[in-house]
Amino acid sequence: MQPLTRRNVLRRGAAISLSAVGYSNLGRAATGKIQPRIGFIGCGGRSKNLLQGFRNDATILWACDPDQQRANEFQKASGAKNVTSDLRRVLDDKSIDAVVVATPDHWHAPAAIMACNAGKHVYVEKPCSHNFREGQWLVEASRRNNVVVQHGTQSRTNPLVAGAIQMLRDGIIGDVLVCKAWNIQRRRNIGHAQPSDPPAHVDYDTWIGPAEQVPFQPNRFHYDWHWWHNFGTGDIGNDGTHEIDIARWGLSAQGLPSTASAIGGKFYFDDDQQFPDTATCVFQWSGDGTVGTKKQLIFEMRIWSKNLPHNCDTGIEFYGSKGMLFVSKRGKLGVWDDSNKPIDVDPAGRAPDLPKNHQIDFLASIKQQRPPAADIAIGHDSCSLVHLANISLRVGRSLTIDADNQSIQGDPEAETMLGRSYRADGHWSVPTDGSLG
Repeated sequence: MQPLTRRNVLRRGAAISLSAVGYSNLGRAATGKIQPRIGFIGCGGRSKNLLQGFRNDATILWACDPDQQRANEFQKASGAKNVTSDLRRVLDDKSIDAVVVATPDHWHAPAAIMACNAGKHVYVEKPCSHNFREGQWLVEASRRNNVVVQHGTQSRTNPLVAGAIQMLRDGIIGDVLVCKAWNIQRRRNIGHAQPSDPPAHVDYDTWIGPAEQVPFQPNRFHYDWHWWHNFGTGDIGNDGTHEIDIARWGLSAQGLPSTASAIGGKFYFDDDQQFPDTATCVFQWSGDGTVGTKKQLIFEMRIWSKNLPHNCDTGIEFYGSKGMLFVSKRGKLGVWDDSNKPIDVDPAGRAPDLPKNHQIDFLASIKQQRPPAADIAIGHDSCSLVHLANISLRVGRSLTIDADNQSIQGDPEAETMLGRSYRADGHWSVPTDGSLG
């Protein structure tokens, strides 16, 4: 098989061609309005938020979750006709046009790849992958199957953020060379716990899925799975994905960086979580090596602090040759010239025409046969920074990256961490190179 490099993925079709798909076979609501039929895979808190974006523009047919209580609650909230703990039943339903993957991180890419292979369009929550290799495989699966895959980085359809990015493109602060993003908040201590029996209403084997098999433990289950290597990507992958995506977008940084370095650790929480509660991550793109072509992205995470830059728990500062621009998805924007004097701006006229929300953009991209705002290739590039930062933190050293070959140079241990180990007894959801075709 030809090695899966960035160049090969792009050659196979960076722009989605949807001539074979679309709304031609979709169902219609009683009003005659075209209504795509959707199955939700994962029925926790995030799925309930996403439901609001889909509610009036799609028909929900399936609620799928290994936690029977969550599946039943979502069925009542959504009006879904069917409930299951096995996503294969959803994918086998030929009437389903698209699925929403709102599972724990370790299920994101495996479920989305299976959906692509079943010919379904996919809305996948962030981060789109638990590790770098799975992200590659998901991009390839979307292209090979000619389906839309929207990544859940919804700032791509946020008018304020999109308007701010357009200002950067228009040169309001000159050449953008450096940016600093942050995710700062006070999370809770997850404590120390011991293995126990899973709740009776949970199919724990299915919940584990492709991940390495470990006993049930209450502080690595619902939501707390974020802080365990086996299931999550830490808060860099959880909330940080949003800010890293906006930062990379505004910086116009394409593909993998040439270097990635992260330092941090557990500075505050004395509990079982495996990921750092504090991290400073730096990524650099070397460009062609000349002055003006290099880019640097800095990301700071402190999940124990309440002292917030610009009084915003999340945000990005872009530094250009003629000033600075600050934007936050919390609705804040500021621009200063290179003498640090504020510049009056109105971003409203800068934003492109956007659908009313990220979910509607997904549905529109299917109907209009176009890439969505957060196409999976964009999502993978942003999530790649998450994975590189986590690898650097785990090995305790900087990484040198070969962007063309999608590899880490001179560090076999770090290179291994671009993928993951799956459960030893095998599982029907484990993705492999063979899924690439």
